[in-house]
Amino acid sequence: MRTCESGPQLRERLCAWFDSPLGRSLQAIETNRLRSILPKRYGTVILQLGAVGKMNMMDSSPAPTRVVLDLLHHDGTPTVQGLPESLPFDTRSVDVVLLPHTLDFAGDPHQVLREVDRVLAPEGHVVVLGFNPLSLWGVRRLLSRGQGRIPWCGKFLGLARVKDWFALLEYELTAGHMLYYRPPLQNEGVMDRLYFLDKVGDRWWPMMGAVYVVVAKKRVFGVTPLYARWRTRPAIGPRLSEPVARGMQRHG
Repeated sequence: MRTCESGPQLRERLCAWFDSPLGRSLQAIETNRLRSILPKRYGTVILQLGAVGKMNMMDSSPAPTRVVLDLLHHDGTPTVQGLPESLPFDTRSVDVVLLPHTLDFAGDPHQVLREVDRVLAPEGHVVVLGFNPLSLWGVRRLLSRGQGRIPWCGKFLGLARVKDWFALLEYELTAGHMLYYRPPLQNEGVMDRLYFLDKVGDRWWPMMGAVYVVVAKKRVFGVTPLYARWRTRPAIGPRLSEPVARGMQRHG
């Protein structure tokens, strides 16, 4: 299967897809679910790896400092330009890391999780949103084999695989959800009429949602959690620019 291109072009195409009728519909459901998850995850810093669409997916977080890492600059939220495989932040400096389809489109998902584990503070949380291959969306992906189209060229990592990766990191899985049981159609009228599928999906076919959400907690026994702190000098990888630093101070 043809994979997605990498770099800024991928990020531009992904953001454009999330601005389509289907993308906006999906992101609205995802953001609504996050509003029941993020308020319960406390800390001073939340980091989102990769921007998707125009909605602020971190708007319900109680963290005073909210930052997006992406290859593109985005208005409204302080943005650090960089790659999720090489995060320019101190070890144990972030309280919550949000990965909205980050692993689906990462060049090296394992390295992304290694970096997340490095920067996450003890007792911090990781929230992963990923496309479910065992869904109508997974079928559509198979039918789009070789076309390189967003989002069907993504990895669509299985839920069991993601859980196994967190088990290897010795993280505690604290919550899980399936979302969006409607087929992937760009017709808004049809999708509105099929909204009832989201209401009954959890009951009748609970493992066939288009998107899974996994919440994992970093357990470091014998270590007292500390408040997150941003580094004061550059780390390996992208440097923090002065505008971003000022933006983070405004949120702090």
